[in-house]
Amino acid sequence: MTKDADQAQDFTHDIFIKVFNKLDAFQERSSFSTWLYSIAFNYCSDQLRLAKRLPTTAIEEELEENRAESTETHLHEETLHIVKQAMDKLSQKERALLRLKYEDGMSIDEIAQLYDLKPSAVKMRLKRSREKIYSLCAQHVLN
Repeated sequence: MTKDADQAQDFTHDIFIKVFNKLDAFQERSSFSTWLYSIAFNYCSDQLRLAKRLPTTAIEEELEENRAESTETHLHEETLHIVKQAMDKLSQKERALLRLKYEDGMSIDEIAQLYDLKPSAVKMRLKRSREKIYSLCAQHVLN
């Protein structure tokens, strides 16, 4: 029924535990083998039906996913650390400009009004600050 030897062994184990626990319910209205067969058939049918409704993944797949997530999380944390170090090397004005734009979500026009600059000047300063960050991060990665 399962077409999988490991799953069949698991089911067999579970069935015998179930039969042992229900042994006192056997009423001898049929042969023991018929009673055992009906329990086994019903159990396997139920489990296969459940498996169709609730898809499961093998533990190996789950472990592989967890490893990938762990590696991804580690890389993300390392990247954040590198960017923070690069941000610390910027001037106060450059940091403030980047934070207003990317952390506070201010528009170019709002920043321009705040610093009494033209929008094109704000764009250029942001561009230079980003390039500086990229450069500092690249240096860190190469070292």
